[in-house]
Amino acid sequence: MALEPAGPARLVRCCQKDELYRSGLRSGAGSALHSLAGAKKWMEWRKEIELLSDVAYFVLTTLSGYQTLGEEYVNIVQVDSTKKRVPSFLRRAVFIALHTLLPYCLEKGLLHLEHELQAACSLQSTLQSTSARGLSSRTLIRNWMQKQVGELTEEQKKRGLQVVHVLKQCIPLLHRLHLAMFYMSGTFYHLSKRIAGISYLRFGGLRGEDQSIRSSYRFLGIISVLHLLLTLGVQLYSFKQKQRARQDWKLHRSLPHQKNMTMEKTAGHHSRCTLCLEERRHTTATPCGHLFCWECITEWCNTRTECPLCREKFHPQKLIYLRHYQL
Repeated sequence: MALEPAGPARLVRCCQKDELYRSGLRSGAGSALHSLAGAKKWMEWRKEIELLSDVAYFVLTTLSGYQTLGEEYVNIVQVDSTKKRVPSFLRRAVFIALHTLLPYCLEKGLLHLEHELQAACSLQSTLQSTSARGLSSRTLIRNWMQKQVGELTEEQKKRGLQVVHVLKQCIPLLHRLHLAMFYMSGTFYHLSKRIAGISYLRFGGLRGEDQSIRSSYRFLGIISVLHLLLTLGVQLYSFKQKQRARQDWKLHRSLPHQKNMTMEKTAGHHSRCTLCLEERRHTTATPCGHLFCWECITEWCNTRTECPLCREKFHPQKLIYLRHYQL
């Protein structure tokens, strides 16, 4: 029986089926830990349990030389770059490491590096103790990271925070770009399989069955690329707006505080900011008409894009700094 390259529809159905079984395995393992150790330990080790569940699933199937449940469901088999033999043990092990261990280590590493840099820059002194929950057993790695961050200059720490932020933004965009490439080429659904050089051949079904819908997937890939470009444009525009807002704040916070207090003192309690409960400094208006300190409302918008009083949604770019407001 001749084997043909598996089409994108089969690959998508295979991954969806595998994800269904992996989710069930993760849910079962999490429920067992929750019952045995309680909710606190479950929350503390939830990510690690999910990682172990995924590794166990692929070790029992792919690494052992068997089809996954999703591959069996759609009648496809893994092959290496030659398309003539199954992937070697090393190639399959590399795929599992890239598919499960690398995303976990990258997420945890960036998270802790970000918090260490923030703590070192005195942006949030309590982050180090509250946000690194679940990693008490990895004090050696954390101590090493703290030591390396402590040797950096203030400028290097600020640049490091920017690099971490860019990486956290770029990783999802990279996955979306790869998914668009899959829709157009129909070969590698996962980036880890592309790096490991693992593709699929199908057996069974009519000849040319998968080829009939490739054009639809190519069209979907083009749409995905256009949407990705639009997302990049919006993010760049938002970044420029935030940079401009920071520059405006640096410019106007140097204005004499006493002058601003004198102008607003006649208004009594009406001139108080409802966020800091002090006299408003550099009064700023939201689109809904409520007034706050410039620094208070911009800090608020970093976490919530809504008015603190009426909860009306708005973009931070819509804030209006009232330069000569006297009430």
